Amino acid sequence: MTTDYKHSVSLDVEKCKGCTTCLKRCPTEAIRIRDGHAVIRSGRCIDCGECIRVCPYKAKKATHDPLSCIDNYKYTVALPAPSLYGQFNNLDSIGYILRGLLDLGFDDVFEVACAAELVSAYTRLYIKRSDVKKPVISSACPAVTRIISMNYPYLCENIMPILPPVDIAACLAREKAKNEHPELSDEDIGIIFISPCPAKVSYVKNDFAGERNYIDATISVRDVYFALLNVMKKRQDEPLEMTESGMIGIGWASTGGESTAIFNERYLAADGIENCIRVLDQIDNEDITSLDFVELNACSGGCVGGAMTVANPYIAQARLQSLKRYLPVSPNRPASEWIPDQFFNENRIAYNPYNLLSDDRKVAMRMLSDIETMTDDLPKIDCGSCGAPTCRAFAEDIVKGETCMEECMVIMRRLYHERFGEHPKKDGDKHETE
Repeated sequence: MTTDYKHSVSLDVEKCKGCTTCLKRCPTEAIRIRDGHAVIRSGRCIDCGECIRVCPYKAKKATHDPLSCIDNYKYTVALPAPSLYGQFNNLDSIGYILRGLLDLGFDDVFEVACAAELVSAYTRLYIKRSDVKKPVISSACPAVTRIISMNYPYLCENIMPILPPVDIAACLAREKAKNEHPELSDEDIGIIFISPCPAKVSYVKNDFAGERNYIDATISVRDVYFALLNVMKKRQDEPLEMTESGMIGIGWASTGGESTAIFNERYLAADGIENCIRVLDQIDNEDITSLDFVELNACSGGCVGGAMTVANPYIAQARLQSLKRYLPVSPNRPASEWIPDQFFNENRIAYNPYNLLSDDRKVAMRMLSDIETMTDDLPKIDCGSCGAPTCRAFAEDIVKGETCMEECMVIMRRLYHERFGEHPKKDGDKHETE
């Protein structure tokens, strides 16, 4: 099991009240309540940001680089995710955003949407190959690929090996900067990705693209949004730099945008991490067998619903529909019908189970039997008062020696009444005097 995984979701213990909201909503049961506050288990967390969205006390937060990181480089290139475009109200041109990024201090802008159109073209070529295992599962959402690596060993081969758009954008942006400014070294150039979610921040931190990770820092859509509001207001009437992306690239920000761009009817697109898990279960059980491509987004609405965005995801979707109305379909196309080797991920997704009970098979089987037996003895109401999301998770924690049976409030209440001879009266019980 990977123990040095660098996460981008963190907890502010002082703000946490120990409620069970995040406990119930975490899709991988990565959260426990211990000593009156939440505890995030690193091995289970996929950085989907669900706990950030649902925490009523804002105790969960996404960690990322500050906007001021652009001062660390002589030449900086902004990589705006297309979801950034949907954050602004009453915007009739993406050019305002692109020019605003330059006004913030960036030296150049390379749109991730442009690289997304290249990936769409490469995907069309890839799924036509006879040696490809179907359905091909998109690699664009790091939260989805991480949960596959932990729970679905037989689906790891289905994940598309082509690099996500952000990596290809970073590669092309660095090449462009070096060609235009040969006097700059690699250390002088800062490629800054503007991310909508913590999962993509973790993706960059953990170098999932291997040696081809050309991204130097990752900042949030939220921080850039508020910074842009001021600079965009100052130059509303001046000529605009126009976007170089089209309808297909910008469509990647919303659920279904990637799927429809492959021009193949045998696809499925789902969003929301719970829905994604249900789809993966069905594919793993071979309940779904007639698909060529599957697009899964952990965030509701797609990347526009990321935990580091500002706007309601469905409002952002509507704004993007308006913005791309008069754009060309896809101005960015590959030069040939061949996928460059540099755009394939050198680090294929491998099975890395988070719920391994023991390296010893016999010990693991015995522990599993103990968990099943103990689960049968528990109330099975999944109340969360024990600090675990479900009774089965509580039984697993006990078997692992992380907690004890006395933490179950239901059992302790029953034992208390049995010991002292006090039983709660039920409806219909008669008083002894009657």
